Amino acid sequence: MAAAEEGSGHGGVAKPLFAGLSDVSISEDIPVEGEITVPMGSRSPDEDYSTLDEPVKDTIMRDLKAVGKKFVHVMYPKKSSALLRDWDLWGPLVLCVSLALMLQRGAVDSKEDAGPQFAEVFVIIWFGAVVITLNSKLLGGTISFFQSLCVLGYCVLPLTVAMVVCRLVLLADTGTIGFIVRLIVVIAMFGWSTLASTAFLADSQPPNRKTLVVYPIFLFYFVISWMILTFTP
Repeated sequence: MAAAEEGSGHGGVAKPLFAGLSDVSISEDIPVEGEITVPMGSRSPDEDYSTLDEPVKDTIMRDLKAVGKKFVHVMYPKKSSALLRDWDLWGPLVLCVSLALMLQRGAVDSKEDAGPQFAEVFVIIWFGAVVITLNSKLLGGTISFFQSLCVLGYCVLPLTVAMVVCRLVLLADTGTIGFIVRLIVVIAMFGWSTLASTAFLADSQPPNRKTLVVYPIFLFYFVISWMILTFTP
């Protein structure tokens, strides 16, 4: 009965529940159409570029050029984010396999000696890089796991060059002079690899813990350098 009385007006005529809304109008100045978008920041043309329809040849050439640019950054080390921004593991894999093959003692009489030596070099390089990366992360490093592996792997390039030079020197002279030449080359490339890696990784570490990060890197490249120096075909 109360609802009926409230719904009835003067003279018993019922009023609509939302009678007042018929007088409400939307101003023409207020836009009523448009798109609801979430701001994602400015996008560069490279981000909108799709490689789904790209020929395989162009993809391979682009990746090879990217690897070549990283090699140039390692040979001319400076504080740059190129290795960290566009990281990959193709270059480190090629360097690791090449160095392991060159350090492999190709004994004719004992074929069993070749397998473990290749595996030994391969495992030392990758296991050492993983340990250094975990140490860096535990000390508060700001780079990702694979970014650190990329830098450490690419910085093996000077030592790979040292291995090539040492193999050539061993073909010419295996005496004292040859050893001195190899020693100088290995020491120079060892310093180059250490400085290059620290140049890329230094800014990603806390200032008071950089020494704790550099020391394992020093040992990592020292072990590889020692393997190169003591190699005898």
